[in-house]
Amino acid sequence: MKIALAQIITGRDVEANLALVEEHARRAKDGGAGLVVFPEATMRAFGNSLIDIAEPLNGPWATRVRAIAADMGIVIVAGMFTPGASSGEGPLKVRNTLLVTGPGVEASYDKVHLFDAFGFLESDTVDAGTGPVTFDAGGVTFGLATCYDIRFPALFTANADRGAVANIICASWGSGPGKVEQWQLLARARAVDTTTYVLACGQGDPATQGIEPRGAAPTGVGHSAVVSPFGEVLEELDAAPGLLFADLDPAAVKEAQTKLPVLANRREF
Repeated sequence: MKIALAQIITGRDVEANLALVEEHARRAKDGGAGLVVFPEATMRAFGNSLIDIAEPLNGPWATRVRAIAADMGIVIVAGMFTPGASSGEGPLKVRNTLLVTGPGVEASYDKVHLFDAFGFLESDTVDAGTGPVTFDAGGVTFGLATCYDIRFPALFTANADRGAVANIICASWGSGPGKVEQWQLLARARAVDTTTYVLACGQGDPATQGIEPRGAAPTGVGHSAVVSPFGEVLEELDAAPGLLFADLDPAAVKEAQTKLPVLANRREF
């Protein structure tokens, strides 16, 4: 199965961000991909209000993404924000959600591990999800994860236990000393932990486009990558926006899990 990772840079304007989804989904489809992954916060970049744009999975933004996927015949994975805890006056928090939609495919995942680190408190505005989610597309099972989740191997192992051949990680990674290297290391580690492909799609680095950072908000460093079940980086972008293509072979996962049966050899403590 051919997949694509769309390393975009989103901003405050949800309509402009939606146009990026349509443009890159079309380019992915024209390149032969059956699935295209967009980053966390595709709906609106961090550093902006999220509560005022949060909507349910049957709301207008998600419905537009669903229509794009259906019209183009491609599965889209994209980060959006859905309502979290609410009161009579509206949502108090949002959920950091991955929407998965396309022909015969409909799923969603709410980020489990919230980014309360490096001076940023995601839990101030976001409610955590409760567990793993996998979905099937093109005869391949995919697991889902979002940004800070990549630091927690158990989620990726849980996805593999549910049959995931590839783990998708959508991110808007925070910048700083050593942060790119950590992103690269963690993507490779999670592939080796689970002997699955890792499809790591992040927001591009706004600095490459002359955009000033918005306080402590994590707005992306780029370096989206596809990692093999043995931890080899098969394809990787740099910090600037781009579209990456890769072919996934489930037989490679079966081979890795035969030669390196870490899932079967695992002990519980």
